[in-house]
Amino acid sequence: MTTHVGDTGHRRTAEMPSSPWALGWTAAAAALMVFGGVMAIFEGIAAIAEDDVFVTTPNFTYAFSLAGWGWVHLILGVVVLLAGAALFTGATWARVVGVALAGLSMLANFLWLPYAPVWAIVLIVIDGFIIWALCSPREEATV
Repeated sequence: MTTHVGDTGHRRTAEMPSSPWALGWTAAAAALMVFGGVMAIFEGIAAIAEDDVFVTTPNFTYAFSLAGWGWVHLILGVVVLLAGAALFTGATWARVVGVALAGLSMLANFLWLPYAPVWAIVLIVIDGFIIWALCSPREEATV
């Protein structure tokens, strides 16, 4: 923020534009949140349909019905998709919600590992990048 002293001697502060790098990482995180949300929705639909592509392991510690996991991923995917779309506005609340939802998605995909390991690992990595991009420091541009 900069301080300007006008002709009247009063000070006013003006918000400086954000760094293009910060805006770029936020936009990348928003795009990845939309992508991750869509992938979680597909994951949820496939699990609700109890597709034959999922192989459940016996005696898994976090045992939950396949349809139950499907509903968790479907609901979480819709919320992540909406938060990713809101992140394109650049709102601070969207960044905070994005970090929280990416953390929840990361946890859900960790617990989903026995059902679809490659899919879960890819989404865990994407969620990690989203958290990093949204938490990275924002540098102010110099005029």
